Amino acid sequence: MKKISVLVGMWLMLLTGHLFAQGANIEMKDPQIPLVFWLSFTKTSNFVFPYAIKSVDKGSKDVLVQKANGVENVLQVKAAKLGFTDTNLTVITADGQLYSFILKYSDQPPMLNVRFESKNMDKPIVQFSAEKDNDALMNQTAEKVAVKFRSINNIKDSKFSIAMRLTGIYIENDLYYFQLQLENNSNVNYAIDQLRFFIHDQKKSKRTASQEVELTPVQILGNNKVINSKSKQTVVIAIHKFTIPDNKELLVQLQETNGGRHLVMKVENRNLIKASFL
Repeated sequence: MKKISVLVGMWLMLLTGHLFAQGANIEMKDPQIPLVFWLSFTKTSNFVFPYAIKSVDKGSKDVLVQKANGVENVLQVKAAKLGFTDTNLTVITADGQLYSFILKYSDQPPMLNVRFESKNMDKPIVQFSAEKDNDALMNQTAEKVAVKFRSINNIKDSKFSIAMRLTGIYIENDLYYFQLQLENNSNVNYAIDQLRFFIHDQKKSKRTASQEVELTPVQILGNNKVINSKSKQTVVIAIHKFTIPDNKELLVQLQETNGGRHLVMKVENRNLIKASFL
């Protein structure tokens, strides 16, 4: 209760200081104690969670909720009725955490943009079904891979001052984590159209059609949209464990949007077999 009083006190300070509709970071201490928020009929509130939203349940039709378009961790909330009766909202995120809220009406909410932190909520409350991957665990593993020192030196491709290097392969929980370094030494930004992983025939006869097997990433950490000019970045790609059949090879392909600076790297079975444990 003392923690709730502190939060209420902070909100009163915001009110008296005329800081309406400002953003705030809130660290969740105890998910069993619901947080109180005020919603408006004419303004939209944005709740930003540390992980993707998996489930949302509202206690009343007088409240409108939706995930922000194209974003997995932002929930937009708004009153559907002036002066609605107090209700509740429950949100479950991909790291297995449960967020509980009491929603009240206000013409002038003290906060519109709220970012939640879960530093003290490391143990998941919600258990997902066994067949579903835990996004939070994969993200934590990818973050470990991202800061690893280079362990592979000879798998790379470059063209027109753009370079792509495979700097490490790691395995954990039947997932391969590919550590890539993308570099742009030119003065022109490189907009990424595709970053593909697929298995391809090593040699193709003129009489046979080439077959490709696309490998779909289950997690991507890092900027896979653009490589800014004069910059270098690390991207980690997680893919379910696989092997490369005989006479085939794994290709990693980087393609530029509306451009010709396309790169491709070849990865062999021996590289996969040497994947390091974390």
